[in-house]
Amino acid sequence: MQYLEVKKARIEIIPMIDIMLFLLVFFIMVTIHMIPDKGLPAQMPGSSTAQELPKPKLVINLQVNGDAEVDGKTYSPSALEDYLRQHDPKNLQVTIAADKNADVDALVHVMDSCRKAGVTAIGLASRLESSR
Repeated sequence: MQYLEVKKARIEIIPMIDIMLFLLVFFIMVTIHMIPDKGLPAQMPGSSTAQELPKPKLVINLQVNGDAEVDGKTYSPSALEDYLRQHDPKNLQVTIAADKNADVDALVHVMDSCRKAGVTAIGLASRLESSR
């Protein structure tokens, strides 16, 4: 008489660890895109030719009263220039999010401060508006 050898079933852990790692990475990536950008609410001017730019490294909010705010702090043009010089201006991408009722003179002052600091990549934020 011949006896069959019965092997005990095992649960393989390695494939399960791989799947859990992929799920973890997936949820981290989704969560990163769900985090809103810092900024203050403003009524952006509309443009029918607006294009999406790469994510800026720095957003300057220009309010109706002419205040330039970065990360919740208000800066004068000269203080803004000093702030930008501290952040590697050659490789800095700046987007100016100006309220549509903001003074053009204040916008020019903010752009001048960026250029004096050495920033070469300056974008203006707008919302896409449907063509009329």
